[in-house]
Amino acid sequence: MSSAKQAQQQSSSHTLFSLRGSLLTLAILTLLSFTYLSLKYATPPPQVSNVAVAALNDVEHKVEEEEEKGQEFSDVYHSPRVFKLDFEEMENKFKVYIYPDGDPNTFYQTPRKLTGKYASEGYFFQNIRESRFRTENPDEAHLFFIPISCHKMRGKGTSYENMTIIVQNYVESLINKYPYWNRTLGADHFFVTCHDVGVRATEGLELLVKNSIRAVCSPSYDVGFIPHKDVALPQVLQPFALPSGGNDIENRTTLGFWAGHRNSKIRVILARVWENDTELDISNNRISRATGHLVYQKRFYKTKFCICPGGSQVNSARITDSIHYGCIPVILSDYYDLPFNDILDWKKFAVVLKESDVYQLKQILKNISQPEFVVLHNNLVKVQKHFQWNSPPIRLDAFHMVMYELWLRHHTIKY
Repeated sequence: MSSAKQAQQQSSSHTLFSLRGSLLTLAILTLLSFTYLSLKYATPPPQVSNVAVAALNDVEHKVEEEEEKGQEFSDVYHSPRVFKLDFEEMENKFKVYIYPDGDPNTFYQTPRKLTGKYASEGYFFQNIRESRFRTENPDEAHLFFIPISCHKMRGKGTSYENMTIIVQNYVESLINKYPYWNRTLGADHFFVTCHDVGVRATEGLELLVKNSIRAVCSPSYDVGFIPHKDVALPQVLQPFALPSGGNDIENRTTLGFWAGHRNSKIRVILARVWENDTELDISNNRISRATGHLVYQKRFYKTKFCICPGGSQVNSARITDSIHYGCIPVILSDYYDLPFNDILDWKKFAVVLKESDVYQLKQILKNISQPEFVVLHNNLVKVQKHFQWNSPPIRLDAFHMVMYELWLRHHTIKY
């Protein structure tokens, strides 16, 4: 027999042996499996100690509590668990460096008084200085705050052209003095302004508008607001004239309310169509103080839905007034990026409409059933803390929500 045939026979024998071995192994494993299963189900389960049962019940109870908390948050947040965890990480890690340059007696680092129409800007300036997020070490900062506050320029009669030059010179001095701007061309820098003066005064520096994060109170898409980069700052009129409303549904007998000036197209239409309606309380002009003390604010307590049409600017302090007084805000404005829109689900505590819906406004509100209104109202009470400024700041208030928005945006910056 040739060596080639011997090798072929040996290979065939080896293959056959391997196949028989595999089949034998499979048979043994199958037998063991059936034996294990028969013994398992033929034997009574072991007794669990009372201590173990108690421990198990305690764990299950804690899980149920966490699920209930998650369910409560889910009424108003897009992703409650993600928000909770990420917010805690922000509290522990987020650091902001405030540029110390600029004359504090002129146009920089000078917030408005903590009252009035643009109080949000003043509160932010004060809050950031006294918060845990501020760092004196720029090398550990995630973001850099350019403290531009332009309200004094308007008071001194400075023209918009001169405002633009002043801000441009200031920011360029920071660029020349520090190395941080050039690492990202300003993408890890931000400024805060709650009036159109501040927005217009910063337009002279193109990179400041296109690259830096703008926290502004007029976030309309048609004026250059970039949602994935910029932050919608809530315009809050503080201090509030009256306490917050909530859990007072039985007192809200008026269907809808609005009173204000006709300083925009949508307001003109709103007043023309509904000012004589018997179920909607629509006034062509602001309510005069001569009619009584705090009559305007007290209307919010009596109303289910408060209409919030855009005025000369798309934003309005009326939205946060409505939230504070427990009246469901009806957002009647196109191109408006609502504050904290990527965190809060506004449709869970507000009615968001297009301007073209103004003609069907009454029917839209009447179609909202009482149970649906109760849910909206209860959710509205839950978010009130997010639209309140405090000094010093309080966890989850307006300042912390703005800081969280900034925290979200810093993740996209690489250098």
